[in-house]
Amino acid sequence: MADDTRPADPGPHDGRQRIPPLGAFEESAKFTRAIRVGERIIVAGNIGVEEDGSISPDAGRQAERCFEQIIDYIQQLGGRSDDIVRVRMFVTDIADAMVVTNAFTKACGHARPAGTLVGISALAGPAFKVEIEAEAIVGAGQ
Repeated sequence: MADDTRPADPGPHDGRQRIPPLGAFEESAKFTRAIRVGERIIVAGNIGVEEDGSISPDAGRQAERCFEQIIDYIQQLGGRSDDIVRVRMFVTDIADAMVVTNAFTKACGHARPAGTLVGISALAGPAFKVEIEAEAIVGAGQ
């Protein structure tokens, strides 16, 4: 019986489950967007790129999209949104803190994870206003 929670391409045979690379950069840099080691899932920083490749100018929407991706990756690796235990949020304008916090509350406030939100000077692209990373422990959910 196949395990549908495992990514199609687990990467190196080191006992870790990984989300398959989503682009050429990830493949060439050997970057993993999300990885499961034992019961721990670590999701690297996500930016709010929509499925069509566009980026909303709204920081709140960017944060919502980040959380959509994070939860999807956690689910692909066998976890649930309830298993999220830590979130780190980075904003390029601290005035966006509340709309990003609202997206956090909507996406994973039910799990009451530890959370950090900090203002930073820039992200990798001028349209990016938010980057979010998360950690989950499978089975930690309430």
